[in-house]
Amino acid sequence: MRIALDATYSVSSQPTGVAVYSREILWGLPRRHPSARYYFCYRPHRLLRSLEAFLPRGAARRPLFETWAPAANIFHGLNQRVPRLAGRHRVVTTFHDLFVMTSDYSTLEFRTRFTAQAREAANRSDLILTVSSFTASQVTGLLGVERSRVRVIHHGVSHPGRKRLSELPARQPWILSVGAIQKRKNTGRLIRAFEGLPAGWRLVLAGAPTGFGSAEILEQIAASPRRREIDVLGYVSPQRLEALYGQAAIFAFPSLDEGFGIPAIEAMAWGLPVVTSNRSALPEVTGEAAFHIDPEDVEELRFTLRTLMEQPTLRETMVRRGLKHAEEFTWDRAVDQTWTAYHELLDR
Repeated sequence: MRIALDATYSVSSQPTGVAVYSREILWGLPRRHPSARYYFCYRPHRLLRSLEAFLPRGAARRPLFETWAPAANIFHGLNQRVPRLAGRHRVVTTFHDLFVMTSDYSTLEFRTRFTAQAREAANRSDLILTVSSFTASQVTGLLGVERSRVRVIHHGVSHPGRKRLSELPARQPWILSVGAIQKRKNTGRLIRAFEGLPAGWRLVLAGAPTGFGSAEILEQIAASPRRREIDVLGYVSPQRLEALYGQAAIFAFPSLDEGFGIPAIEAMAWGLPVVTSNRSALPEVTGEAAFHIDPEDVEELRFTLRTLMEQPTLRETMVRRGLKHAEEFTWDRAVDQTWTAYHELLDR
């Protein structure tokens, strides 16, 4: 079997969730299913940079154009974008989220372009993979895709392992939040909630200050009465992020919209109690292992954080729940379910 995958989004110096997903699927498939032949396809603007990465055994690098991809049994678009391919491929597309279509998190120009691209990808796909049931409902509701063409495959996360967890230093009085500083991530309300919390704790923000609304949030941070207790780290490397997960005491992820929300499960895997939103995919993904708050209610967010700050026994209970819950999310499982979806499509 020959499988061509759009590897464009795996090439990034500051990988986001889509880049992490792309890399895990691209390198996971040849590792777990070496019988197939894989073509890692890169659009022209990323082809040269892709040469920096060594490909796994069984994979070959190919260019990808809007009307051409290497001949294969399956073409898999890893980020809700598919070229116009003539009949030599069965097409699979992964949809991560459609919040650009439903909320004010981008410019009108970007929203128009994104919507057209998403509709085209849905129409050209024989099978659609979504990273949550919430995103599946968006694909069917907003794009008119019949549910029979959709399969839900949750993301995985990297797990540190019990031995490494047991060797972590003492937790610091830090509230950690991971994600780009922007309107959708709800960073502004998190800062307002933190401003009303007792002294002695720090708010640590790990994420690039980019995206819609970031300038206003940076101004808010600069003017905050707790500015000296707010650490704005910008984008951090995977190694630095692991160190933060291992040091913080509480994880806050009050995002307004998520197709999945990898940081929430990552935090659980690293032994952090999680406070997150009661909307989009986050209740589905985090289950009973997190506290769910109305992300637009600053007082509720502040109260929940204060409760965890003041009750170490409650934090320990949520840590145990989170560790057990996070075990359900592995990249090997996501890779194997993707492989199963390929065979389901070819066996029809």
